[in-house]
Amino acid sequence: ALRKQKNLLDEEKRTFELEKQRQLDKEREAISKKAAEEQSEKDKYKFAELEKKLSDTTKALEDANRKATQGSQQLQGEVQELDLEHALHEAIPTDVIEPIGKGVLGADIRQTVKTQRGNTCGTILWESKRTKAWSDGWITKLKEDRLRDKANAAAIVSEVVPEEVKSGMGLKDGVWICSPKLVVPLALLLHKAIEDAARQKFVSDRRQTDAERIYAVVTSHEFVAQVESMMETYNEMLGQIERERVAFEKFWKLRESQVKHLKSGVSGIMGELQGAAGPAFPPVKSLELDGA
Repeated sequence: ALRKQKNLLDEEKRTFELEKQRQLDKEREAISKKAAEEQSEKDKYKFAELEKKLSDTTKALEDANRKATQGSQQLQGEVQELDLEHALHEAIPTDVIEPIGKGVLGADIRQTVKTQRGNTCGTILWESKRTKAWSDGWITKLKEDRLRDKANAAAIVSEVVPEEVKSGMGLKDGVWICSPKLVVPLALLLHKAIEDAARQKFVSDRRQTDAERIYAVVTSHEFVAQVESMMETYNEMLGQIERERVAFEKFWKLRESQVKHLKSGVSGIMGELQGAAGPAFPPVKSLELDGA
């Protein structure tokens, strides 16, 4: 009985220890799982933080690269403008080549065409472009600049040209377009065309006949204004003369009445004297009848 009881106690002890071990394992597993979850949560936040830092760094690098690219493109565009200005100076030293300042409304460069003697013939506006794609909006803008500047011609210099100007030089919608390597030929052609047109106009003006000059004078607004002014003066003088004539006629009527009255009085006196003196009284010719 003691052995049986001992064995029962031993069995209960083993069962207790096994149960205790299972509980410990279960708690250990729970603790381990919880620790793993907590670590996973920490790792998750840490990973998100690292991703955020990486994204911010990438964005900053992209912004820096974009700014550097824009700065490089702007610098390249300014260098091309300087090259264009230098090329025009070298090709046509008699012309005035002046850059239009940044921020000022207008094209990039204004070329004033002059003869060898320094006479001004006209102007050409130049726009320099250095981009990867062509834009028809450049033409519209330059045409507005040409109208505002009253220029004779306008040209765009660009590495990229539209389909209509595949050869590298051509006219589109009233604006000349060329690649940088054809700037000088185009500048010389435009210079010659503007100078020839100015010379023809000068010669035509010199050949104008006297009749044409007289016609131009008598049909001008200035001549008409002068004639109208003269007619106003004439009408004013005529009115003054008429007013003076009326005034003088009134004065003359008065004098005539006075003279007649005086003459009538004298005739009466002379008649009385002649009646009293008889034939001895000498006659007064101015009082005698005509033919008497």
